[in-house]
Amino acid sequence: MSTTKTGVDAKALARKRFEGVWEVIRAELLAHFEAQGMPIEAREWYKRNLDYNTPGGKLNRGMSVVDSVQILRGRSLTDDEYLKAAILGWCIELLQAFFLVSDDIMDQSVTRRGQPCWYKLDSVGNIAINDAFMLEAAIYHLLKSHFRQESYYVNLLELFHEMSHLTEMGQLVDLITAPEDAVDLSKFSLDKHHFIVIYKTAYYSFYLPVALAMYMTHIPTTYTLGSTSTDPYKLALDILLPLGEYFQIQDDFLDYSGTPEQIGKIGTDIIDNKCSWCINAALAIATPAQRQVLDENYGQKDAAKEARVKALYEEIGLPAKYKAYEEAAYQRIMGMIQQIPEVEVKPTYANEPAVLQRQVFKVFLDKIYKRTK
Repeated sequence: MSTTKTGVDAKALARKRFEGVWEVIRAELLAHFEAQGMPIEAREWYKRNLDYNTPGGKLNRGMSVVDSVQILRGRSLTDDEYLKAAILGWCIELLQAFFLVSDDIMDQSVTRRGQPCWYKLDSVGNIAINDAFMLEAAIYHLLKSHFRQESYYVNLLELFHEMSHLTEMGQLVDLITAPEDAVDLSKFSLDKHHFIVIYKTAYYSFYLPVALAMYMTHIPTTYTLGSTSTDPYKLALDILLPLGEYFQIQDDFLDYSGTPEQIGKIGTDIIDNKCSWCINAALAIATPAQRQVLDENYGQKDAAKEARVKALYEEIGLPAKYKAYEEAAYQRIMGMIQQIPEVEVKPTYANEPAVLQRQVFKVFLDKIYKRTK
């Protein structure tokens, strides 16, 4: 068996185990529903909501919690530790589901993950608004059920509340900057894109999984790394926000340059008037004539106009500009990771505090660097 095949098999097994915890979580949430005296039709609706919107994606955010806990512990996890880490991971996936159901309504999207958006289903409609709230509420029920006795319980609550708030701030700026039906490129800029990406994506997709793992492994808010007193959570944030921005810029570029076979979808950022890195990078260097082309063609539901924008991207050398950005981002993030003092990895147990490891961040970066899908 080749190494590649072994890696694929290991990834599939890891996903299968993680998905097995979803069965446990769903049963628990439905049992709570039944204990509240909810009628059978409401329980069936809730089950459908949970299953339609929560599993089914890449699950990278959720599984990153498990991976990070294992790296920080320096050993394989016990069954109880795995369950707790996976529950925290599924809480992120529930948060993601809450955001996506809401976002699809706001954007009037048609499909999500290759199927109709939840609100688009017959009989759902605006009930999806309440369903989104219920996906979010499930997070706090699970945290209370499984972590109330833990010393870091309040940290988990505050972290989820803060990440939700910051993400919603980013969503607000995105919505008022780039409404699909009112194109105004004067509202766009690389600074605006940076803000949207950090707040809308980087906090909950990159910092949240690692911070949850750090709390679960009892990493304190201040300790000595090398010869200086350090806040490891601030250190993690300083690395993971740029890493999240790099990921989103990469995603933006693939939307323009990738094929449907590569990225699993047809890129729509240009016709949907998205405030993506590509348009902002183009606007930053466009001549007046090129700017006019962008003003006349960007954000239009017209294949010919979309093609004109793509041709202009090629004309101004956007692929080369992206390649230069990617290399600079990789080197900058690697430099930040290397600022974490290397320490001998020793297995830690129970309530024994772990120590922040470079490998937590290298795993994230290695998954992203030069990806093509």
